[in-house]
Amino acid sequence: MKELHGEIVFQPSFRNADYLRGLQDFDYIWLIWEFSANKHRANSPVVRPPVLGGNERMGVFATRSPYRPNALGLSVVKIDHIEWETAKGPIIHVLGGDLMDGTPIYDIKPYLVYADCYPDARCGFVDQRSWEKLKVIIPSSIASRFSPEQLQALKHSLELDPRPHYHHDSTKVYGLLFEGHDIHFKVEEGTLTVVYMLS
Repeated sequence: MKELHGEIVFQPSFRNADYLRGLQDFDYIWLIWEFSANKHRANSPVVRPPVLGGNERMGVFATRSPYRPNALGLSVVKIDHIEWETAKGPIIHVLGGDLMDGTPIYDIKPYLVYADCYPDARCGFVDQRSWEKLKVIIPSSIASRFSPEQLQALKHSLELDPRPHYHHDSTKVYGLLFEGHDIHFKVEEGTLTVVYMLS
């Protein structure tokens, strides 16, 4: 989601601006990171992708499931700006990250259009399925606690239906961590309603 802001803060041994020399001339970067909050290692060669409704199985290497043999993630993010001099060394401010706070990042590589963009590429089972987005209702008492950008990012996160896709219980309350808040919601007949929030 392009509205999500993030910061890449380096370990002390990498807080040298020379590591980032020239990076300011790129729009996007690849991040190689760890699913550090996922304590469950892959114990099966197949997973159930959400885009298939959670009911069909695919090989783990044909999906982007977080349950992987090596627990590595790959994301492309937009560089918003680079803060060169801070108490924590250079900080890369990015947009569109899909990582949790505190996620370890192992490497950063520039996104290169000539090498990384193949607009006519086939995308397997993803090409054959449409993703039905949910209608999202957030009460004003909760919406007012977020900035317009945060609220838009929250709505985009929720409309993608963060539930396990084999769950269809309209009475069950689900949770999602967002910007330090515990968002609780229900889903019924294509509509997601936020019912309460814990801070």
